[in-house]
Amino acid sequence: MKKIVFLLVAFFAFVTANSQVLDPVKWKSKTEKISDTEYNLILEATIDSGWHLYSQFTPDGGPIPLSFAFAPAKGVYDLVGKTKESTYKKQFNDVFGVDEFFFEKKAKFTQKVTISNVEGAIIKAEIDYQVCKEVCINLNKSFQFVIPAVTSGAVLPVKNDTIVADTTTVTQSKATSLETKNSPIIPKKEEKKGLWSIFFLAFLGGFAALLTPCVFPMIPMTVSFFTKQSKTKAQGKRNAVFYGLSIIFIYVVLGLAVTSIFGADALNALSTNVWFNVIFFALLVFFAISFLGAFEIMLPNSWANKVDKQADRGGLLGIVFMALALAIVSFSCTGPIVGTLLVQAASSGGIAPVIGMFGFSSALALPFMLFAMFPGWLHSLPKSGGWLNTVKVSLGFLELALAFKFLSNADLVLQLHYFERETFLAIWIAIFGTWGIYLLGKITLPHDSPMTHISVGRMLLALLVFSFTFYMIPGLWGAPLKLISAFPPPQTYSESPQGIGFSSNTSAEKYPDGAELGPNGLLIFTDYDKGLAFAKEVKKPVLLDFTGHACVNCRKMENNVWSDEQVLNILKNQVVLISLFADDKRPLQINEQFISKTTGSKIETIGDKWTDFMITKYNTNTQPLYVLVDLEGNNLNPETPTTSYNPDVLLYANWLKQGISNFKK
Repeated sequence: MKKIVFLLVAFFAFVTANSQVLDPVKWKSKTEKISDTEYNLILEATIDSGWHLYSQFTPDGGPIPLSFAFAPAKGVYDLVGKTKESTYKKQFNDVFGVDEFFFEKKAKFTQKVTISNVEGAIIKAEIDYQVCKEVCINLNKSFQFVIPAVTSGAVLPVKNDTIVADTTTVTQSKATSLETKNSPIIPKKEEKKGLWSIFFLAFLGGFAALLTPCVFPMIPMTVSFFTKQSKTKAQGKRNAVFYGLSIIFIYVVLGLAVTSIFGADALNALSTNVWFNVIFFALLVFFAISFLGAFEIMLPNSWANKVDKQADRGGLLGIVFMALALAIVSFSCTGPIVGTLLVQAASSGGIAPVIGMFGFSSALALPFMLFAMFPGWLHSLPKSGGWLNTVKVSLGFLELALAFKFLSNADLVLQLHYFERETFLAIWIAIFGTWGIYLLGKITLPHDSPMTHISVGRMLLALLVFSFTFYMIPGLWGAPLKLISAFPPPQTYSESPQGIGFSSNTSAEKYPDGAELGPNGLLIFTDYDKGLAFAKEVKKPVLLDFTGHACVNCRKMENNVWSDEQVLNILKNQVVLISLFADDKRPLQINEQFISKTTGSKIETIGDKWTDFMITKYNTNTQPLYVLVDLEGNNLNPETPTTSYNPDVLLYANWLKQGISNFKK
């Protein structure tokens, strides 16, 4: 009993604390003089404890990214480059299936401008942003930056904090957003963790490259060369170690080249770019087809011949050219692996390509150094043969599967729904299933050797691949597939969000006017008036669900609380569910737009309308927010008028039951 009382008290306190218009971000702004004609416009955010303010670079399909809009003023000022931001944190969101980029406690944004008007300038800017804790809030603020006039060829001193916030609203942006893609620095902890992951993946890629027909036979040949050509064993070992270091040097230089060509910052911004994902999808398919045996990716023979001539000089310089010759000659096998690793590293930005190439080349060089130090180990190496091509083909299947992740990313960003979850899983099932059949020897490809039997190792690998294939099949029917949750699109991005074969008691032909199928097979209305009219017709209370497309805790409530059998039964049979999306950016008809009596802001979008309704009626601007009302719109839970994010199924169910009981009185 005491536990129940404690939970109820905590619940009431939570509701009371959240039933108000919130603004968890405090803004401080200033101008910073660079020269007579150049200024930085600076916004500094102080974020309440526990809240997340989302970066400009949060990928589409997740929370709403921050955006800037600067009012155009031709002949007065010009923007220089993109709006820069301070360090953000990066964390994978398993609900939306994307990374979140967000700030905690502090954030800083800087936009450089050049001033053209000697009479001074007033620069107006507007920002849209989302902040989330246990609830999400969409906010919009307007600022003006005052730049003083130029006097006698000089700009007057500018005091800090000259920006005045002249408007504060809780609606979505009405201005055209400025494209502001630059790449801030990843926090040290997140960066360190990500770089270690890239290093180990690249290291594994290097070992995979060793087991290909282009590289593996080179090990005994190269080691024998050093042991025979060197005057002493010690010299042979030194030369072999230098050879290995030269391999590492060559690939690290390649990583540095990629970083310098694209720019460390630009690489991160590319990771969410549609064209980046489409181009690398095509590139990985090209690599995969090469590994499967359709053709060989070769660098010009003239390159190898020129490098061989330099290697004949001998000495340390000759050894460097020998390492370069290995990289060129083995490119048909290592090229696709290196390309894939660079693609993955480029997605992380910064110095990740350098770290990736260091990991790859370390694994590639290590055997050459070790076998030169201990030549007797060469006798333990397996003989070259058809198994090397099997490794190469297997890598081709893996590359092909990975390629479709990039195509999926592009489709998610554009929200085209051409490449939904079922399509992705069907392709992966086909790829891995075919790979399993290949491993059993039922399919042969161009460079395969004739087989009379398969080895035990090959059979065990085939069993593993088939097990993974069978594991994915239930995903077509809605299984969560937690082992690969980061790869396919989220369950909500599918042809059948409830899973193939899901049946509902309500057919589309029988849906009332304005109703549609929502989460968990529930019938929902997205228009308040139509939903209320239907509630009057069936004489049931109304559950108002103030939600958002980019609200992660809204999805958690739907997935973990609404899916409970007790709650689901209530929502299906005892209430009319009206879901109002506070982040719906679709514009209202001109004759439906108005000025809010509460906030004074212009209501131009559907999301603006429902946010203003929330503020005016319930004095809050958070999502999720749930309200039980009767047919006249009166609250059915006087003691707890609203409830928000609350993963306690029992408390949520009891709150629903109390309101329904009051409706029946």
